[in-house]
Amino acid sequence: MLSYSFMQNAIFVSVFISILCPCIGIFLVLRRYSMIGDTLSHASLAGITLGLLSSQNPILGAFLFTSLCGMLIEFLRSYFKKYTDLILTIVFSLSVGTAITIISSGKLRANADSFLFGSILTVTRFDMMMVLILSAVSVLTLVFLYHQMIYIAYDEEAAKIAGVRVKLINYVFSILVAAAIAVSIRIVGVLVLSSMIALPVATALQLGKGFKLTLLLSIVFSVIDIMLGLFISYYLNVAPGGFTALISVAVLVLVLLARKVPSGISAAIRSSSK
Repeated sequence: MLSYSFMQNAIFVSVFISILCPCIGIFLVLRRYSMIGDTLSHASLAGITLGLLSSQNPILGAFLFTSLCGMLIEFLRSYFKKYTDLILTIVFSLSVGTAITIISSGKLRANADSFLFGSILTVTRFDMMMVLILSAVSVLTLVFLYHQMIYIAYDEEAAKIAGVRVKLINYVFSILVAAAIAVSIRIVGVLVLSSMIALPVATALQLGKGFKLTLLLSIVFSVIDIMLGLFISYYLNVAPGGFTALISVAVLVLVLLARKVPSGISAAIRSSSK
């Protein structure tokens, strides 16, 4: 299996996905913005179709359009401060409407279905270069803005008072989310992409550790989810994106059950001692 070049390409991309997605996802989850990841992953489909329509690389198209949608969400927050769900509906409608219109026009010279479900066969060398560049820039930006982003994640208003340039950093973060989505889309697919951003973080949060350890555990769970999904889906001959999402849910359930076992044993010991 590893002798096939398409599997080597897929593993290369998967490594970067498993590192980048939880690094972005932990800030989205802490800010209770996990649904933004879902909205922007659907927005990426419009970027893909625009890229294919203009005969450009679809990953680049997904990154550019998703970045615009992320910044649009941040811009609309000034007008709909108490209605975040309404903002997501507006952007979702714009994105899906654009994608469906282009797909149904019959002008696409390529099939966009592989981007919906993820495919290990479609990862090209150019895609790998795009993934490498976007991932490197995103991780370096996160490292540079690390302390400010933590401050904003826990208390945005206090961050403003402390002099943190919240508005600017939020726009930058929107672009980082777009980068994470763009690098993941080939393997995971549009429909389940948000699961790779949120579920490893949700699993790590169950262990009740500090921020840094939770981030590291999120990356560990992300690597487990994606690699298991990739290898098992190859042998089952199913789309890796959907199966990776199932693995992510299964790992989360296992961690939840593992947490229940010690508490159940402790309760049994206490009751027997009485």
